[in-house]
Amino acid sequence: MTLRRFWPQSLVGQIIIIVALALFVAQAINFGLLLRERNRLQLTSTTAPAVYRIVDALDSRGDRPERGDAGRRRRFVSGPPTLAGKDRPDIARRAEMMFDDIGLSIRSVKVVETDRIMPPRRWERIRQRAVGDAPQGRQVRGIVMAAEYEPGRWVIVQGRTGAGPQRFGGWLAVQTLILYVIVLLPLLWVGRRLARPLRQLTLSARQFARTGSADAVDESGPGDVRHLTTAFNAMRGRIVAMLDEKDRMLGAIGHDLRTPLASLRVRAESVEDDGERARMVETIEEMSRMLDDILSLARAGRSMEAVQKVDLSALADAVVDDFIELGAPVEMADSPRAVASVRPQLMRRALRNLIENAVVYGERASVSVVRDAQALRIVVADDGPGIAPERMGEMMEPFTRLEGSRNRETGGAGLGLALVRAIMAEQGGALRLENRPGGGLEASLVLPLG
Repeated sequence: MTLRRFWPQSLVGQIIIIVALALFVAQAINFGLLLRERNRLQLTSTTAPAVYRIVDALDSRGDRPERGDAGRRRRFVSGPPTLAGKDRPDIARRAEMMFDDIGLSIRSVKVVETDRIMPPRRWERIRQRAVGDAPQGRQVRGIVMAAEYEPGRWVIVQGRTGAGPQRFGGWLAVQTLILYVIVLLPLLWVGRRLARPLRQLTLSARQFARTGSADAVDESGPGDVRHLTTAFNAMRGRIVAMLDEKDRMLGAIGHDLRTPLASLRVRAESVEDDGERARMVETIEEMSRMLDDILSLARAGRSMEAVQKVDLSALADAVVDDFIELGAPVEMADSPRAVASVRPQLMRRALRNLIENAVVYGERASVSVVRDAQALRIVVADDGPGIAPERMGEMMEPFTRLEGSRNRETGGAGLGLALVRAIMAEQGGALRLENRPGGGLEASLVLPLG
């Protein structure tokens, strides 16, 4: 979970992170190989002089007496030698390999590391005497190598530890930084060039999904992205043309149906029987409302109403007053001021639908506006039987009714909640249905903050 929090979400960020990690791993492997080679060279530089002294000693033994510096650095002994110092089996193994390489038969090798005082060189003695200092030797770290060339016979030589190669950690760090700059900067430029049209494409797609219309995207960037943008613009044009044709068709259907409905209403007024006339007028009005709901649902997402900043508490209070004037059992709870950018007429229609459902199915409606840390909610609560949890989603589908008898006295055509959900989706919100703990249903119009 922690890794996901720091992992970039953008395509460019993920590409850069992956390449940076790959470069880091490659440099780590390179560092390990260089360190191994450095240690091998240092081991060889320490072992080789002592090996050459042993070879020279074995080649020249008996030809001349051991004297001077050579006599101090090498000697022959009988029996296993006693060497004081820190054992260096790695140098011993390297020496055995070098003896094998030159074809010299050595039975065994022992190596220890020692610290000893070397006498000062001649020029150091002269300088020390000139300044009045007592002659002082130099402490150096060296090795003592003993090689058994015949059974029970050993040759012992001394040598210094070889100076290792210069430190390369700093240079490797600089090399890594240069590599990051050379690789990541062009990659960042390419990524930004790739991400810009993709970001525009995403924004246009979201705008199209929310409003049903969007501006064309500039066809720029790499070839693949440009082809994607071209295809999106072509698809957008075809969908817009289809939606425009649908709106024209719906307008024509609405006009053609309203004309005969108005004619029927006029004819119904001439019916002498008051009861029959009232039933005919009620049926015609129900058909008109159903037609309005169907056309509104079909046009959802393509509203021409402008978005405005509205106080939701004032809007809800005005709608509740309309119901109270008609004698409906509706009440408005005290609510804080809550300003949101919405389409006012659509919000009024959505709220009216919820209140009508609450009055029909729940006997009464209580309206309140709630503001929390993440959203604004207009809540409509009733005292009805509620809705079974498994049918919550089904009730928001078109032509679905809680009461399935299709009796007009117990509800409408089943378009109210579907229309409310479409209205809220158009404004970036949602319709939420929940059963109240004490009984009844709570329907909320949810709008995100910001």
